[in-house]
Amino acid sequence: MMKQTILFLLAFVCIGCSLNQERQQPFTLQGVWQLSEAEFPTGQAQSFPSEGITYLRIYEGDSIMYQCRLTRSESALVIQPSEISDVKVIDTGDKERLYLEDGDPFPLTILDDSTITIQQGGILYTWRRADEIAKEWKKEICEIISDDLSDDHQGEFHSYVLSSKERQQENMIHWFIGFSIVITIVVIIAIQAAIVYRREKRKLRFQLQQIQDMQENRPQVVRQAVETMEKEFFASDGYISLQRRIAGGQLLKEQDWLDIEAQLKRVYPAFSSQLHALYPLSELEYQVCMLIKLRIAPTDIASVMARSTSTISTMRSRLYTKVFGRKGGAKEWDEFLQGIGV
Repeated sequence: MMKQTILFLLAFVCIGCSLNQERQQPFTLQGVWQLSEAEFPTGQAQSFPSEGITYLRIYEGDSIMYQCRLTRSESALVIQPSEISDVKVIDTGDKERLYLEDGDPFPLTILDDSTITIQQGGILYTWRRADEIAKEWKKEICEIISDDLSDDHQGEFHSYVLSSKERQQENMIHWFIGFSIVITIVVIIAIQAAIVYRREKRKLRFQLQQIQDMQENRPQVVRQAVETMEKEFFASDGYISLQRRIAGGQLLKEQDWLDIEAQLKRVYPAFSSQLHALYPLSELEYQVCMLIKLRIAPTDIASVMARSTSTISTMRSRLYTKVFGRKGGAKEWDEFLQGIGV
Protein backbone atom coordinates (compact mmCIF):
# COMPACT_ATOMS: atom_id res chain seq x y z
CA MET A 1 0.00 0.00 0.00
CA MET A 2 2.81 2.36 0.94
CA LYS A 3 4.61 1.56 -2.33
CA GLN A 4 1.51 2.37 -4.42
CA THR A 5 1.07 5.69 -2.58
CA ILE A 6 4.67 6.70 -3.28
CA LEU A 7 4.32 5.82 -6.98
CA PHE A 8 1.12 7.87 -7.18
CA LEU A 9 2.81 10.89 -5.60
CA LEU A 10 5.77 10.62 -7.96
CA ALA A 11 3.46 10.45 -10.98
CA PHE A 12 1.54 13.49 -9.69
CA VAL A 13 4.76 15.45 -9.24
CA CYS A 14 5.94 14.52 -12.77
CA ILE A 15 2.63 15.63 -14.29
CA GLY A 16 2.79 18.87 -12.33
CA CYS A 17 6.33 19.53 -13.53
CA SER A 18 5.32 18.81 -17.12
CA LEU A 19 2.37 21.20 -16.93
CA ASN A 20 4.57 23.83 -15.36
CA GLN A 21 7.10 23.46 -18.18
CA GLU A 22 4.31 23.83 -20.73
CA ARG A 23 3.16 27.02 -19.04
CA GLN A 24 6.71 28.32 -19.03
CA GLN A 25 7.15 27.73 -22.75
CA PRO A 26 7.07 31.15 -24.47
CA PHE A 27 4.26 31.89 -26.90
CA THR A 28 5.70 32.60 -30.35
CA LEU A 29 3.92 34.76 -32.87
CA GLN A 30 4.44 33.21 -36.27
CA GLY A 31 2.84 33.39 -39.68
CA VAL A 32 0.19 35.59 -41.26
CA TRP A 33 -2.66 37.17 -39.25
CA GLN A 34 -5.61 39.08 -40.69
CA LEU A 35 -7.59 41.72 -38.77
CA SER A 36 -11.06 40.37 -38.11
CA GLU A 37 -12.63 42.88 -35.72
CA ALA A 38 -11.93 46.10 -33.84
CA GLU A 39 -13.86 46.85 -30.63
CA PHE A 40 -13.80 50.50 -29.52
CA PRO A 41 -13.99 51.84 -25.93
CA THR A 42 -17.54 53.07 -26.65
CA GLY A 43 -18.64 49.48 -27.10
CA GLN A 44 -19.02 49.76 -30.83
CA ALA A 45 -17.34 47.13 -32.99
CA GLN A 46 -16.25 47.07 -36.60
CA SER A 47 -15.91 43.83 -38.50
CA PHE A 48 -13.44 43.28 -41.30
CA PRO A 49 -14.65 40.57 -43.70
CA SER A 50 -12.13 38.32 -45.42
CA GLU A 51 -13.21 39.74 -48.78
CA GLY A 52 -12.73 43.50 -48.63
CA ILE A 53 -10.48 46.02 -46.88
CA THR A 54 -8.62 44.96 -43.76
CA TYR A 55 -5.11 44.80 -42.32
CA LEU A 56 -2.54 42.06 -42.46
CA ARG A 57 0.32 41.26 -40.12
CA ILE A 58 3.17 38.86 -40.77
CA TYR A 59 5.18 37.79 -37.73
CA GLU A 60 8.62 36.31 -38.04
CA GLY A 61 8.65 34.79 -34.56
CA ASP A 62 9.22 37.09 -31.56
CA SER A 63 11.32 39.35 -33.69
CA ILE A 64 9.82 41.29 -36.60
CA MET A 65 6.30 42.24 -37.64
CA TYR A 66 5.37 43.35 -41.16
CA GLN A 67 2.04 45.19 -41.48
CA CYS A 68 0.10 46.32 -44.51
CA ARG A 69 -3.36 47.35 -45.56
CA LEU A 70 -5.03 44.58 -47.50
CA THR A 71 -7.78 44.75 -50.09
CA ARG A 72 -8.79 41.26 -51.07
CA SER A 73 -10.92 40.00 -53.94
CA GLU A 74 -11.48 36.64 -55.56
CA SER A 75 -8.75 37.18 -58.14
CA ALA A 76 -6.14 39.39 -56.47
CA LEU A 77 -4.68 41.01 -53.35
CA VAL A 78 -3.86 44.71 -53.17
CA ILE A 79 -1.08 45.43 -50.68
CA GLN A 80 -0.34 48.86 -49.20
CA PRO A 81 2.68 48.64 -46.84
CA SER A 82 2.31 50.50 -43.52
CA GLU A 83 5.03 49.51 -41.03
CA ILE A 84 7.76 47.18 -39.86
CA SER A 85 8.18 46.78 -36.10
CA ASP A 86 10.34 44.89 -33.64
CA VAL A 87 8.15 42.70 -31.46
CA LYS A 88 8.47 40.49 -28.41
CA VAL A 89 5.98 38.44 -26.40
CA ILE A 90 6.34 37.91 -22.64
CA ASP A 91 4.41 35.18 -20.82
CA THR A 92 2.37 36.62 -17.93
CA GLY A 93 0.46 33.45 -17.04
CA ASP A 94 -2.33 31.29 -18.47
CA LYS A 95 -3.33 32.70 -21.90
CA GLU A 96 -2.33 36.26 -21.16
CA ARG A 97 0.80 37.72 -22.71
CA LEU A 98 2.55 41.06 -22.75
CA TYR A 99 3.05 42.14 -26.33
CA LEU A 100 5.93 44.57 -26.94
CA GLU A 101 5.87 46.48 -30.22
CA ASP A 102 8.93 48.70 -30.68
CA GLY A 103 9.23 48.62 -26.88
CA ASP A 104 5.63 49.73 -26.20
CA PRO A 105 3.67 47.18 -24.10
CA PHE A 106 0.17 45.97 -25.00
CA PRO A 107 -1.92 43.14 -23.51
CA LEU A 108 -2.32 40.08 -25.73
CA THR A 109 -4.80 37.26 -25.14
CA ILE A 110 -4.73 33.86 -26.83
CA LEU A 111 -8.35 32.88 -27.55
CA ASP A 112 -7.45 29.69 -29.46
CA ASP A 113 -4.81 28.36 -31.85
CA SER A 114 -6.02 30.60 -34.66
CA THR A 115 -7.29 33.71 -32.83
CA ILE A 116 -5.63 36.35 -30.64
CA THR A 117 -6.61 39.79 -29.35
CA ILE A 118 -4.26 42.74 -28.84
CA GLN A 119 -5.38 45.91 -27.06
CA GLN A 120 -3.70 48.99 -28.50
CA GLY A 121 -4.73 52.61 -27.93
CA GLY A 122 -7.85 51.50 -26.08
CA ILE A 123 -9.06 49.47 -29.06
CA LEU A 124 -9.29 45.69 -28.84
CA TYR A 125 -8.15 44.15 -32.12
CA THR A 126 -9.00 40.58 -33.00
CA TRP A 127 -6.58 38.85 -35.34
CA ARG A 128 -7.13 35.50 -37.05
CA ARG A 129 -4.64 33.31 -38.84
CA ALA A 130 -4.65 33.59 -42.62
CA ASP A 131 -3.01 30.31 -43.60
CA GLU A 132 -4.17 30.53 -47.21
CA ILE A 133 -2.41 33.86 -47.73
CA ALA A 134 0.62 32.62 -45.80
CA LYS A 135 0.99 29.59 -48.04
CA GLU A 136 0.80 31.49 -51.31
CA TRP A 137 1.98 35.05 -50.71
CA LYS A 138 3.93 35.35 -47.42
CA LYS A 139 7.39 35.68 -48.94
CA GLU A 140 6.29 38.17 -51.62
CA ILE A 141 4.38 40.37 -49.15
CA CYS A 142 7.36 40.56 -46.76
CA GLU A 143 9.66 41.51 -49.62
CA ILE A 144 7.23 44.19 -50.85
CA ILE A 145 6.84 45.76 -47.40
CA SER A 146 10.57 45.61 -46.66
CA ASP A 147 11.47 47.24 -49.98
CA ASP A 148 8.72 49.85 -49.88
CA LEU A 149 9.54 51.01 -46.35
CA SER A 150 13.27 51.27 -46.99
CA ASP A 151 15.01 54.63 -46.74
CA ASP A 152 14.61 55.31 -50.45
CA HIS A 153 10.81 55.15 -50.18
CA GLN A 154 10.13 56.97 -46.91
CA GLY A 155 7.11 59.26 -47.08
CA GLU A 156 5.74 57.54 -50.17
CA PHE A 157 2.78 55.16 -50.26
CA HIS A 158 2.35 52.57 -52.93
CA SER A 159 -0.11 49.83 -53.74
CA TYR A 160 0.95 46.47 -55.11
CA VAL A 161 -1.28 43.93 -56.82
CA LEU A 162 -0.70 40.22 -56.25
CA SER A 163 -2.70 38.18 -58.74
CA SER A 164 -3.10 34.41 -58.68
CA LYS A 165 -3.85 34.53 -62.39
CA GLU A 166 -0.65 36.44 -63.09
CA ARG A 167 1.30 33.98 -60.96
CA GLN A 168 -0.20 31.09 -62.92
CA GLN A 169 0.73 32.85 -66.15
CA GLU A 170 4.25 33.47 -64.83
CA ASN A 171 4.55 29.83 -63.78
CA MET A 172 3.30 28.80 -67.21
CA ILE A 173 5.91 31.03 -68.86
CA HIS A 174 8.64 29.53 -66.67
CA TRP A 175 7.39 26.04 -67.50
CA PHE A 176 7.32 26.87 -71.21
CA ILE A 177 10.85 28.30 -71.08
CA GLY A 178 12.10 25.22 -69.22
CA PHE A 179 10.30 22.92 -71.64
CA SER A 180 11.73 24.83 -74.61
CA ILE A 181 15.24 24.51 -73.19
CA VAL A 182 14.80 20.77 -72.73
CA ILE A 183 13.43 20.39 -76.27
CA THR A 184 16.32 22.46 -77.64
CA ILE A 185 18.86 20.29 -75.83
CA VAL A 186 17.16 17.12 -77.09
CA VAL A 187 17.15 18.47 -80.66
CA ILE A 188 20.84 19.43 -80.42
CA ILE A 189 21.71 15.98 -79.08
CA ALA A 190 19.63 14.35 -81.83
CA ILE A 191 21.37 16.46 -84.49
CA GLN A 192 24.78 15.61 -83.07
CA ALA A 193 23.85 11.92 -82.96
CA ALA A 194 22.64 12.10 -86.57
CA ILE A 195 25.90 13.77 -87.63
CA VAL A 196 27.96 11.13 -85.85
CA TYR A 197 25.78 8.38 -87.34
CA ARG A 198 26.19 9.72 -90.88
CA ARG A 199 29.92 10.15 -90.33
CA GLU A 200 30.22 6.54 -89.16
CA LYS A 201 28.14 5.37 -92.09
CA ARG A 202 30.39 7.23 -94.53
CA LYS A 203 33.43 5.71 -92.84
CA LEU A 204 31.87 2.25 -93.06
CA ARG A 205 31.00 2.67 -96.74
CA PHE A 206 34.56 3.79 -97.40
CA GLN A 207 35.97 0.73 -95.62
CA LEU A 208 33.62 -1.60 -97.49
CA GLN A 209 34.60 0.05 -100.76
CA GLN A 210 38.27 -0.42 -99.91
CA ILE A 211 37.71 -4.12 -99.25
CA GLN A 212 35.77 -4.49 -102.49
CA ASP A 213 38.45 -2.63 -104.47
CA MET A 214 41.16 -4.84 -102.98
CA GLN A 215 39.24 -7.95 -103.99
CA GLU A 216 38.55 -6.71 -107.52
CA ASN A 217 42.04 -5.35 -108.15
CA ARG A 218 43.89 -8.32 -106.69
CA PRO A 219 46.50 -9.55 -109.18
CA GLN A 220 46.03 -12.99 -110.63
CA VAL A 221 49.26 -14.19 -109.05
CA VAL A 222 48.02 -13.19 -105.61
CA ARG A 223 44.69 -14.89 -106.22
CA GLN A 224 46.39 -18.11 -107.19
CA ALA A 225 48.65 -17.94 -104.15
CA VAL A 226 45.65 -17.44 -101.87
CA GLU A 227 43.79 -20.33 -103.47
CA THR A 228 46.81 -22.59 -103.05
CA MET A 229 47.17 -21.60 -99.40
CA GLU A 230 43.47 -22.21 -98.78
CA LYS A 231 43.61 -25.68 -100.38
CA GLU A 232 46.59 -26.63 -98.26
CA PHE A 233 44.96 -25.32 -95.10
CA PHE A 234 41.59 -27.02 -95.59
CA ALA A 235 43.37 -30.30 -96.44
CA SER A 236 45.69 -30.13 -93.42
CA ASP A 237 45.47 -32.58 -90.55
CA GLY A 238 44.92 -29.72 -88.09
CA TYR A 239 41.84 -28.46 -89.92
CA ILE A 240 40.40 -31.96 -90.43
CA SER A 241 40.90 -32.69 -86.71
CA LEU A 242 39.16 -29.44 -85.76
CA GLN A 243 36.30 -30.16 -88.16
CA ARG A 244 35.79 -33.62 -86.64
CA ARG A 245 35.78 -32.26 -83.08
CA ILE A 246 33.21 -29.65 -83.99
CA ALA A 247 31.05 -32.12 -85.94
CA GLY A 248 31.14 -34.39 -82.88
CA GLY A 249 29.70 -31.60 -80.75
CA GLN A 250 32.80 -31.19 -78.60
CA LEU A 251 32.79 -27.82 -76.87
CA LEU A 252 35.79 -25.63 -77.57
CA LYS A 253 37.93 -24.27 -74.75
CA GLU A 254 39.67 -20.91 -74.57
CA GLN A 255 42.94 -22.34 -75.90
CA ASP A 256 41.05 -23.90 -78.82
CA TRP A 257 39.73 -20.47 -79.82
CA LEU A 258 43.23 -19.00 -79.62
CA ASP A 259 44.49 -21.77 -81.90
CA ILE A 260 41.65 -21.18 -84.37
CA GLU A 261 42.40 -17.45 -84.49
CA ALA A 262 46.11 -18.16 -85.03
CA GLN A 263 45.35 -20.54 -87.92
CA LEU A 264 43.04 -17.95 -89.51
CA LYS A 265 45.72 -15.26 -89.34
CA ARG A 266 48.18 -17.49 -91.22
CA VAL A 267 45.76 -17.90 -94.12
CA TYR A 268 43.73 -14.66 -93.83
CA PRO A 269 46.01 -12.15 -92.07
CA ALA A 270 43.63 -9.19 -92.43
CA PHE A 271 40.41 -11.00 -91.49
CA SER A 272 40.24 -9.97 -87.83
CA SER A 273 41.28 -6.33 -88.35
CA GLN A 274 38.91 -5.78 -91.29
CA LEU A 275 35.99 -7.38 -89.46
CA HIS A 276 36.46 -5.41 -86.23
CA ALA A 277 36.88 -2.18 -88.18
CA LEU A 278 33.42 -2.63 -89.66
CA TYR A 279 31.53 -3.32 -86.44
CA PRO A 280 32.33 -3.79 -82.71
CA LEU A 281 31.64 -7.50 -82.44
CA SER A 282 30.92 -9.31 -79.21
CA GLU A 283 33.05 -12.34 -78.34
CA LEU A 284 30.27 -14.72 -79.38
CA GLU A 285 29.71 -12.93 -82.71
CA TYR A 286 33.44 -12.99 -83.46
CA GLN A 287 33.68 -16.71 -82.71
CA VAL A 288 30.74 -17.46 -85.01
CA CYS A 289 32.34 -15.38 -87.77
CA MET A 290 35.63 -17.28 -87.42
CA LEU A 291 33.86 -20.62 -87.78
CA ILE A 292 31.93 -19.36 -90.82
CA LYS A 293 35.22 -18.27 -92.35
CA LEU A 294 36.55 -21.78 -91.68
CA ARG A 295 33.57 -23.17 -93.67
CA ILE A 296 32.01 -24.91 -90.67
CA ALA A 297 28.33 -25.76 -91.25
CA PRO A 298 25.85 -23.56 -89.31
CA THR A 299 24.29 -26.63 -87.69
CA ASP A 300 27.69 -27.68 -86.34
CA ILE A 301 28.35 -24.09 -85.18
CA ALA A 302 25.07 -24.13 -83.25
CA SER A 303 26.04 -27.42 -81.63
CA VAL A 304 29.53 -26.40 -80.57
CA MET A 305 28.30 -22.98 -79.36
CA ALA A 306 25.41 -24.54 -77.41
CA ARG A 307 22.91 -22.40 -79.31
CA SER A 308 19.99 -23.18 -81.55
CA THR A 309 20.40 -23.08 -85.32
CA SER A 310 17.83 -20.27 -85.54
CA THR A 311 19.86 -18.20 -83.05
CA ILE A 312 23.01 -18.55 -85.15
CA SER A 313 21.05 -17.68 -88.30
CA THR A 314 19.47 -14.60 -86.70
CA MET A 315 22.87 -13.42 -85.45
CA ARG A 316 24.35 -13.56 -88.96
CA SER A 317 21.38 -11.75 -90.49
CA ARG A 318 21.56 -9.05 -87.83
CA LEU A 319 25.29 -8.53 -88.43
CA TYR A 320 24.66 -8.07 -92.15
CA THR A 321 21.97 -5.46 -91.44
CA LYS A 322 24.16 -3.55 -88.97
CA VAL A 323 27.18 -3.47 -91.25
CA PHE A 324 25.46 -2.74 -94.57
CA GLY A 325 22.52 -0.69 -93.28
CA ARG A 326 19.98 -2.82 -95.11
CA LYS A 327 18.24 -6.11 -94.51
CA GLY A 328 20.02 -9.24 -95.59
CA GLY A 329 20.08 -12.95 -94.96
CA ALA A 330 22.53 -15.17 -93.13
CA LYS A 331 23.92 -16.55 -96.40
CA GLU A 332 24.67 -13.04 -97.66
CA TRP A 333 26.71 -12.41 -94.51
CA ASP A 334 28.54 -15.70 -94.99
CA GLU A 335 29.41 -14.77 -98.59
CA PHE A 336 30.73 -11.42 -97.40
CA LEU A 337 32.95 -13.09 -94.78
CA GLN A 338 34.41 -15.45 -97.38
CA GLY A 339 35.58 -12.48 -99.45
CA ILE A 340 37.58 -10.59 -96.79
CA GLY A 341 40.77 -11.15 -94.89
CA VAL A 342 43.43 -11.56 -97.54
